[in-house]
Amino acid sequence: MSATAELPTLLRSLRLPTMGDIWESLLTQAEDEHWSHAHYLTVLCEHEANQRESRRIARFTRESGLPLSKTITSFDFHAEMIPYKARIEALSSTSDWVDRADNLLIFGPSGVGKTHLAAAIGHSLIEQSIRVRHFSSVALVQMLQQARNELRLDDALHKLDKYAVIILDDIGYVHKNEAETHVLFELISYRYESGSIIVTSNQPFSGWEDIFPDSAMTVAAIDRLVHHSTILDIQAQSFRKRFAESRNNQ
Repeated sequence: MSATAELPTLLRSLRLPTMGDIWESLLTQAEDEHWSHAHYLTVLCEHEANQRESRRIARFTRESGLPLSKTITSFDFHAEMIPYKARIEALSSTSDWVDRADNLLIFGPSGVGKTHLAAAIGHSLIEQSIRVRHFSSVALVQMLQQARNELRLDDALHKLDKYAVIILDDIGYVHKNEAETHVLFELISYRYESGSIIVTSNQPFSGWEDIFPDSAMTVAAIDRLVHHSTILDIQAQSFRKRFAESRNNQ
């Protein structure tokens, strides 16, 4: 029996599928180019590691709930957005702030691209092997409220621990309902200094009294989010308005 006859079985048992697929073709190349054994093994391992990373990123992207088309490269950094570009690119290119469990708060009127930016930063973090989960704030609050009604809120919050970053999109649309917004406060408190939250809102902090049932909870929620955070207050014209004006001017 050939010394390599059992190699495919061994590689499968060790869960090294890429090495199992390419070892023969790569061996031929190694022999033709007179590679050392160490170099051949290194290249094999590099292929396995790269494929494993690609599969992990694909899995993280599928589970993230992020809109696939909203990336940094597809965002329109028009003249009004140029002042924000450097900070956005810095947040996208490094994960230091996630390692520190810092938050990102994106404010601005409707149509300036808050959701796009949050999703784009999320995609960039996933490319760095960071798990991200995007939620409509209303949908997440309803999910947590249901869990609370079923006496499993702690379990629902623990399940979110696997995501280093939670995106709460359009927090301003959460209704001022004591039961529902209380679970939102519990989520914010639970992740305080333990996991990052990206929040998008078309309401400034002064309008958050319309989200939480009382001023004390509003102040406490803002305090926890703002501590260790970056705030982007985008003052620009709505993309939809600019698009409509450009068509009318044609």
